[in-house]
Amino acid sequence: METPLTQHIRPGQEPLDLKGYRAAAGYRAVHKALLEMEPGDILQLLQDANLRGRGGAGFPTGMKWSFVPMYKDREELKRRPKYLVVNADEMEPGTFKDRLLMEGDPHQLIEGIILSAYTLQAETAYIFIRGEYLRSAELLQRAIAECKEQGLLGENILHSRFNLNVYVHTSAGRYICGEETALLNSLEGKRATPRAKPPFPQVSGLWGRPTVVNNVETICNIPHIVNNGADWYRGLSLTEDAGTKIFGVSGRVKNPGAWELPMGTPVREIIDKYAGGMQDGYQLRGFLPGGGSTNFLTREHLDLRMDYSSIGKAGSRLGTGTMIILDDKTCPVGMVRNLEHFFAQESCGWCTPCRDGLPWVEHILSEFEQGRGEPEDMEVLNRHTRLLAPGNTFCAHAPGAMGPLESALRYFREDFEAHIHGKACPWGKAE
Repeated sequence: METPLTQHIRPGQEPLDLKGYRAAAGYRAVHKALLEMEPGDILQLLQDANLRGRGGAGFPTGMKWSFVPMYKDREELKRRPKYLVVNADEMEPGTFKDRLLMEGDPHQLIEGIILSAYTLQAETAYIFIRGEYLRSAELLQRAIAECKEQGLLGENILHSRFNLNVYVHTSAGRYICGEETALLNSLEGKRATPRAKPPFPQVSGLWGRPTVVNNVETICNIPHIVNNGADWYRGLSLTEDAGTKIFGVSGRVKNPGAWELPMGTPVREIIDKYAGGMQDGYQLRGFLPGGGSTNFLTREHLDLRMDYSSIGKAGSRLGTGTMIILDDKTCPVGMVRNLEHFFAQESCGWCTPCRDGLPWVEHILSEFEQGRGEPEDMEVLNRHTRLLAPGNTFCAHAPGAMGPLESALRYFREDFEAHIHGKACPWGKAE
């Protein structure tokens, strides 16, 4: 099994420095692209490879980049610069794949950034990283400094006339920065609230200039596609969704963690083989397949393939591909309340349904946990899943928050009713 994204990651050891990374064929794709390929060639290669964004939405990367206007001369680039922004904020509950990549192989990300910026004709790139990722930021700064010293960043890279500066921007934090336009506002020093679209960032993004925002894992795929080709990349997958994916599992399993596996690996295989199965004395009741903002699936979905279409047809989203396990000794109402607390405090407060609706949902769920839930509260919760659905809020924050709630009401309704009839949480007093 090929694992291009994690092949150089050595648990418990320092990541490869520039010398070690080059000895392992690192930056070979940069030499190939800058000296032998035109930006359009790389764009076509990504489209042929069917690389889909790994940040959660799964939008085709080549299509997203094709919306960026291309300039015919360098004078136009000076008048209207372009930007590449790497989203390394990674605040989705249960998700830790990008941290693995940045701490395990920072030069892989830098190489992907150089290739991406060259394709987009961008001469400035930002890595927008969450403030708690101190180690990741330190390693990336070190990798950038090494590249500058060796002429892989800066002016006239490899005598190709291509210039690129890369900056690490440490975020003050906010989950809403996972939404690309809120991220751009934050990067500009403004309040992190989403922007109206259109215009889309590819046309008018950072400081009103053409901008592409992509996830860390997405960018890390690009050197391998340039080196090995589109057919090779599609061949890594078990389904139509190409490539490998870093899947993760957290919860009461014997071996929680993250593994690079073929796209389309079955859920059961990930949990039983790689995560070691459930801990002794626990059974699986359900799981969130792609982080805290995805809908619950249950034991009947264990044989689904982890890809965008299969998980989507089952009523959830692949999201970040990092599963959160619900076991048979954990209160699903309490688990959802904990998630809704997170989403309520992370709301940017821009639109009323999200700003007022999410705290009210959290309050009702807290009442359930304290034994004060009433039968009519069930309809109130159901109503919120409809009123905060896509199309009723300014961005996807509140609809994402409603995913675990709506699916919990569907699959674990008896647990909600037990709180009402028993006037207490069946799993014990809430903390």
